[in-house]
Order: sequence, then C-alpha cells, then structure tokens
Amino acid sequence: MGLEPVLAKELTQLGANDVKIGRRMVSFTGNKELMYRANFQLHTAIRILKPIRHFKAQSADDVYEEIKKIDWTTYLDDDKTFAVDSVVFSEEFRHSKFVSYKVKDAIVDQFREKTGKRPNISVANPDLRLNMHIAEDQCTLSLDSSGESLHRRGYRQESVEAPLNEVLAAGMILLSGWQGDTDFIDPMCGSGTILIEAALIAKNMAPGLFRKEYAFEKWPDFDADLFDDIYNDESLEREFNHHIYGYDVDIKAVNTALLNVKAAGLSNVITVSQQDFKDFSQPANKSIIITNPPYGERISTPDLLGTYKMIGERLKHEFKGNDAWILSYREECFEQIGLKPSIKIPLYNGSLECEFRRYQMFDGKLKDFRHDGGIVKTDDEKQQMAQKHRFKKEREFKQRLEEAEQNEEGDIRSFTFHRHELSDRKPRNERRNRDDGDERIIRDERRGRDDKKFRRDKKDRFDRGGKNPKTRGKGYDKKNRRFDDDED
Repeated sequence: MGLEPVLAKELTQLGANDVKIGRRMVSFTGNKELMYRANFQLHTAIRILKPIRHFKAQSADDVYEEIKKIDWTTYLDDDKTFAVDSVVFSEEFRHSKFVSYKVKDAIVDQFREKTGKRPNISVANPDLRLNMHIAEDQCTLSLDSSGESLHRRGYRQESVEAPLNEVLAAGMILLSGWQGDTDFIDPMCGSGTILIEAALIAKNMAPGLFRKEYAFEKWPDFDADLFDDIYNDESLEREFNHHIYGYDVDIKAVNTALLNVKAAGLSNVITVSQQDFKDFSQPANKSIIITNPPYGERISTPDLLGTYKMIGERLKHEFKGNDAWILSYREECFEQIGLKPSIKIPLYNGSLECEFRRYQMFDGKLKDFRHDGGIVKTDDEKQQMAQKHRFKKEREFKQRLEEAEQNEEGDIRSFTFHRHELSDRKPRNERRNRDDGDERIIRDERRGRDDKKFRRDKKDRFDRGGKNPKTRGKGYDKKNRRFDDDED
C-alpha cells in the first residue's frame, strides 16, 4: 500500500492499456505477451491476476452456482491439481477459507458429474492457482498467473532478521527518482536488498531473471517460445557507469549481503563492507542515500533515539550536496534526526504505517539554495504532500527486548539467519538450457513443508553450473563472462 502510483507508471511504460489505480491494486488490459512481461519485468507488483468471471453473490450457495457455470475443462483436466486463495471484505462472507471451500466444491462437483473423476487439491505446487476476491456482494474469480509472490525474486541465498520486502525496496528507489545517474549508498544495508534492487533498476534488468517458474507456465495455452524470447531479450538493459555501496556495522549482515549480491551476479557494480554509520564520511562523487534503519519493532538497539540522532549528525556534516531518503515508523525517531524533510511519503512496511522522507543536504541557507535554482519539491511531490489522509502521528514505543537479549556492543542490528531456496543465474545464452539428472532439495520454510526433490529437465534455465560441483551456484560476472570464483 502506497506504491500503487509507482506500479501504474511501470505498467504504462510497459505498454499496458486502461491502467487504473485502486486500493492496493492496479488494473490494466493487454495481451498474453504483456501478461508474461508484467510478471517478468515489473519491480513493484506482488502478483498478476487474470479475471475470468465477475458476478454478484448474496450467499455461499450463490458463489457455488456461479463457479459451477464456468466450463472448467477449459482450464483443468481431472488428473491435474489446483488451489484456491480467497480474499474477503464482506458482512455476508466472514471466512475466506469457507469461500475457498465453496469454489473448490463447485469445480470438483462439475468434474464428477461430467467424468466421474475429480482433480485434486495441491497447496504446495498446483497446476492451476485460482484467486477469489469478494467485496460485499461483488465477486471476481481470477487465474493467478504468478504463483509464488513476485517479491520472492530468487537471488536471496540467506536472510537476516526482519528483511525488507524486495517490492518495497524497489518502490522506494523508484519513488526517489533515482535511475542510476549517481552513486548509490545504503549505510545500513542488512542483507543487501536495497542494494540489489537498485542495481536491477540502474541496469534496467528484469527482476524475474532469477525465478525458477511462474504459474502461467503450467497453463494449457502457455506459449513457451514467446516466453523464451522475452526471457532472453536483453535489448532494454543499459550500462551503469556509477557504483553502489553498502555498509553495515554487523559482519554477519555484510557476509549475507555479499552472498546475495554474488548470487545475483552483481558483484561488479555493488561493493559491501563493514562500517558503522557513525564513521560515515563525505563521498567523493555525487551520491544518493536510501536506507531503512531499525525502528524498534522487529529490530531495535539499546539506544534507538541516539541512533537516529547520529544519523542526522552524519548527514548534516558528511553528506552535503546530496539527497538522503529514510524509511521509518516513529515520529520520535524522525524528530531525533533534527533535519527538515522536503517530502514525506506514507508507505506500509508489512503492517506498519511508515513514512519515507527525503532530506536535501545543502550548504548555507534554504533561501540561498532556492535563489540558486534549487528545487525543494516538484509539482508531483507537492500533490503527494497534499493528501488528506495522513498516517497516525502518536505511536507508542513497544516494550523493548530484555537487556540480556540486546546486542551488548550496541550494534545497529542483531540477526537470525534463515536458509532460503537457492536460485542460480545463468549467462543469457545458456539460461534456457537444462541438464538431466540434477536434483536439488528445496525447502519452503514459509509453509513449513517437508523437503521436496526437484528434478530438472533439459530446459532448466536456472542451473548455470550443470553437474559440475565447482561451478554450480557461483555468481556470474556478465561483464567478464565468467563466474566469480573461476581461476584465471
């Protein structure tokens, strides 16, 4: 929520028609190619849904009857599997799972009546994913073309406590207007999400490059050749002539960020090193800072307000002539920065109503800055600031962690590591090749499922290293056409 205009702009640039902004959604029209591209290229979309039926329903029986009117043999066979997700905002329909069951029953009953057989449910890896949305009596049934949420890019090898959502990170960068025209800095980078998303935007690389699959690849009308052309098209990518720097006080976070950067094949444009923000000094080149400091919810410090006071001091004395953007939650924290923001943008970080604030750092007085042609707010930014709905200002501090649980040295973060499924990236001329016999163990921790073995066929575009254990999983340096760990 808060990124709808950013997503609408992305869709317009992609060539979508009838782009309309809604609440936590953007609708558009387009052909099959555009649907593939939307999944593959959009930075700020969570999932792409294709509506197949709109109707009104006053009861669960109405939902059942309307779903049963659809000819499900168009989308399913009785030997296929499916899953139904429901989102419900209604007085009549109180439980989303109950709605999902009614949709499932209608589909299964239609197959039983026609063939005597029925398709099965598979929550883990269905052949068809359906999404049911009900707002009061207005119902929309859609095919989920994405499958796993699009924020799960596939480059994250390891994570830290409370990592920033990739879609939110990309949205913050796009909101700032940065397009790779200066150096980029995240002085509190954690696992490196903002750094990697910045590199993808600067180089205009599709965030879908690292994903294993999309739900539409299992649809009966899937056009493999069309998607191969989209996947392997690098004509829109551009050169990035500046550099991206990430710092963190915690060496565990630095090592995690380095792993993720390497997995994304971006080690040539991103440098990550250990450094406390209090030791930050004026960069040699024109730069922008975008960062997400802790704000006392999932991550805290022994002296949270002192941390923000230090951030303001560093920006004031060591970042002159540049812009800094900070995402945070508490007004108390922002006040400690001690600087006047030029813009405040409401954004949600999970369930937290945050603000994304820009600080323009310049020498001298604001009057002189404006006299010399400096722009504090653009017309678009003034419109954003004029929104009537503002987020709550009075937020109470939640109870801090016990003293023994806090980092004894007062570090910015303390981390818990989690293994996520590995996703390798290939050189483009090899991405669509798959090797027989390679097996991987993939764990989906989010749903707590047991390990499953995944056998890849010859078209597996993601196993760069094939059967060679020395090259499998190495980060690929596109510029030099080599893996990072290859010997000269």
